[in-house]
Amino acid sequence: MGQAPNNNEGDNQVRIQQPVKLAAMAIAAGLAIGAAAQAQETYKLAYIDPLSGPFANVGELMLSHLQYAVEDINAKGGVLGGIPLEMLQFDSKLSAQESQSVLQAAIDQGARAVITGGSGSSVVTSLVQAVERWNRRNPGKELLVLNHSSIDPELTGKNCSFWHFQTEASTAMKMQALANVIAQMPDVEKIFLLNQDYAHGRQWASYGRAMVGQARPDIEFTGEMLHPIGQVKDFAPYVGNAAQTGATALITGNWGQDLTLLMRAAGDAGRDWHFFNHSAGSMPGTVSAVSMIQKGKLTWVAEWHPGQANTEAAHGLAKAYNARTGKDFLAPRIDFTPRLLAAAIDRAGSMASLEVAHALEGLSYDSVIGPVTMRAADHQLLLPQVVNTVAPVDGDKVTVGWEGTNYGFRTDGMFAGEVLVQEPQCDMKRPAS
Repeated sequence: MGQAPNNNEGDNQVRIQQPVKLAAMAIAAGLAIGAAAQAQETYKLAYIDPLSGPFANVGELMLSHLQYAVEDINAKGGVLGGIPLEMLQFDSKLSAQESQSVLQAAIDQGARAVITGGSGSSVVTSLVQAVERWNRRNPGKELLVLNHSSIDPELTGKNCSFWHFQTEASTAMKMQALANVIAQMPDVEKIFLLNQDYAHGRQWASYGRAMVGQARPDIEFTGEMLHPIGQVKDFAPYVGNAAQTGATALITGNWGQDLTLLMRAAGDAGRDWHFFNHSAGSMPGTVSAVSMIQKGKLTWVAEWHPGQANTEAAHGLAKAYNARTGKDFLAPRIDFTPRLLAAAIDRAGSMASLEVAHALEGLSYDSVIGPVTMRAADHQLLLPQVVNTVAPVDGDKVTVGWEGTNYGFRTDGMFAGEVLVQEPQCDMKRPAS
């Protein structure tokens, strides 16, 4: 008789194969999750600036510059050989309290760095202070603050922070550049100081008196006034007060609608004044306003202006930016702020904020406006400044119209950052490496 078949043999094989299959599936799932996590890893930046209210157009302009740069960095491989940057967006609402609230939201979403500057010096100062507190309480989870536009000298002076890096020239640097040019303008004789009532506005007036007064001791300062920031709808009373002093020029740190409304009120009053400002031309609507008023002059300071001679790299970037976004490009420093950060991450070989901060110190970068260097002593970027005046296109000194007008920018003076920068006033407290 033949041996009866073992009916349990197939069951044994199933029992043996099931654990093997399950183990293989678990390993495969783990590898897939790991690969997905690695593929999704990003370096998160938190943009905190006004995206609503009276300065929303300024915030949108700055955000557009940053987004273009981040997309370009990612298209070229990101950082550390393939990790992309990711931009988170938060509305500061021009409020220090709101900015600190959204800072916590940014932290909760994994941000490693904050990019800000368009909310004014009081908001940026509050953000830097909040980041300082967070970093002290959360070692290993520190954040950086990259400031592209707030120019309060105290941010790199007595209130300097190891975690804060300023990529725009300070108030003192910009006023020194203006003073150098005003020294060569004998027709400027009587100046009124009209500024926004916050830290930067008061500093712009103070540095104006000191530096312009030193460059031109013969100039008479006829008076000074402050007004609420972003709240004045009719500047006619302020224009009337300035006119009564006999002033023929204004030093004003106003920006956004506070500048355009002021200039329109002066034009409506028939005042052919010369306005001296820090960053007016880079704000949307300014050139259009000057072209419509057709009275007065506006002289301002920036790292570059459209139509500037011998700046082919900057013009190439402006052309590429316009082709992709359909918008005008005005501020190279905002574009290269995330590029500096990316260079520092690669230099550090790490995304850890402490190591990236050390890598940023002393970093030199070949930007579209030439070499720039982050001064280690106070984290002030040394970048060139160009004093220029909004003027009609003449085919000679003004070759490019702007904002659809026949007005552009005329170069009045160019200065290296190293010439303009003041001696460091920062007592930097560096954390242990």
